[in-house]
Amino acid sequence: MAQDEIHNQSDGNPLINPERDRLGYAPFAQYLADSICKMACPEGFAIAVYGSWGSGKSTLLNFVIHYLQQKPENERPIIVPFNPWLFSGNEDITRRFFDQLENVLSQQTSVPKGLRERIADIAKVISEIPLPYAQATKPVVRLFDEKEKETSEIKEEVEETLIQQTRRIVITVDDIDRLGSDDIRKLFRIFKAIPNFQNVVYLLVFDKEVAIKALAENEASLEKIIQFNFEVPIPDKISLRRLLFEKLDIVMADTPQELFDSIYWGNVYLQGIDKFINNLRDVVSLTNAITVIYPVVKGEVNPVDFIAIESMRLFCPIMYDIICKNYSLLIGEDSYSVEELKSILNSWLSQLSDEDKEPVKQILMQLFPKLELVWRHIYHDEQQQSLDYCKQLRICCPEIFPRYFRLTLSTGELSNHQIQSILALAGDTKAFGEKLLELANQKRPDGTTKVREFLERLEDDIANNIPQDNIPSIIQALLDVSDEILCPEDKPSGMFDLGNEIRIARIISRLLHRLDQPIRFEVMKKALAQNQRLSILVQKVAISSQ
Repeated sequence: MAQDEIHNQSDGNPLINPERDRLGYAPFAQYLADSICKMACPEGFAIAVYGSWGSGKSTLLNFVIHYLQQKPENERPIIVPFNPWLFSGNEDITRRFFDQLENVLSQQTSVPKGLRERIADIAKVISEIPLPYAQATKPVVRLFDEKEKETSEIKEEVEETLIQQTRRIVITVDDIDRLGSDDIRKLFRIFKAIPNFQNVVYLLVFDKEVAIKALAENEASLEKIIQFNFEVPIPDKISLRRLLFEKLDIVMADTPQELFDSIYWGNVYLQGIDKFINNLRDVVSLTNAITVIYPVVKGEVNPVDFIAIESMRLFCPIMYDIICKNYSLLIGEDSYSVEELKSILNSWLSQLSDEDKEPVKQILMQLFPKLELVWRHIYHDEQQQSLDYCKQLRICCPEIFPRYFRLTLSTGELSNHQIQSILALAGDTKAFGEKLLELANQKRPDGTTKVREFLERLEDDIANNIPQDNIPSIIQALLDVSDEILCPEDKPSGMFDLGNEIRIARIISRLLHRLDQPIRFEVMKKALAQNQRLSILVQKVAISSQ
């Protein structure tokens, strides 16, 4: 299959020729076309094919039309294609529907003379019926009843002309679910008013849930209009996989060969990504994202890791966000034991649905080999492998990691893991103080420092999460570095904003109040004795403590 043909079916553009089918829609379409031609429908029939966005329902409709057009002349129906979305908001859909019907039928020599005029009369009557009818007042209801009667009389005249011709009329309607609610109601008013013309078959494709919502009715009401319905057939897994691979070959054709390891790709895809590719919409979403984003990072990231990370962004955004914010745990050194790491990782997975947990776990272990020690007890010599990972532009290389998130809007927010890592230093006054100074030199996108964010988060954690044994060292560290973390970037930006001075004072005050009064006094006495600068902040805290 040519590249443009693969492109069409995998990017959401409907196909027309069944010979280009990659997902098994053609046999279903041929069967449906045969049924439409052979079924007995003396009073007309309405068939619906239900499918959500990206399910391939427009392709399926095109294939049905193709097979209808291939029928022998004596079996071939008159096909009236109508796409209401093309006229939505610009022209009256009711009028456009009947104009299309008239135009097609007038070109058919087998259609009895006068049918076009009778159809025009029906169009005029139906277009005058108020919408929505359910909310009409009594005078309008009477008008509706009169119009219904008039429609019935005209319908009998149309029936008399239809009996004179033998070719079946098939009216195909696509993109109903792309209309606004008012236009959907207008269209279904047509189907409800004239569903049973002799030898006329409606073939409608749309998202059932969208139509039900627009009609403000339940499924049973919809089925009064639809005599029979199908769901768009779901392509088999092998066909979806093959289509995805062919599309990826096109999008990533210029990828340096040395960056692609087919064995690694097989492990990442089959153990993880494949679980998220369950329908054509999934293929479309992933390939569209890669088509847009990959050119920006081509040659700067590993293609396998990039596809895996994009899969997380599309199909498991919770985990994508966690990965983005937890660089140090996934790649850097940390003070956690294996059991502590396992607890953190399992808490991440607990936020996912049951069916997503295992594939996400497998993807994480492939992307970040460090995690295999936690879940598989497999040790990797990270120092030895680090050079290889960087050469392969893997996401587990510290220098490469940020490249995978270039198009992610960073908030600069400290992750929960980062907060806990900082608090783990709270028992060491010097280490904790140095970490505060480090945060004071790190800027957020809004221009403030990360130490301001940490102080705000720290105040939230005081009540339950900070052990009492760490309170003295935290207070001492805050006093020791207080002048250095009163950053100009964190000064109040307005009358209601707070500065770091107030934040530090509140934190110290709250920490002291968690201690018994005798201990509280000794802690504050010792802290003030060791702090020789006695800044204004210290004086305020001392007064507050009293």
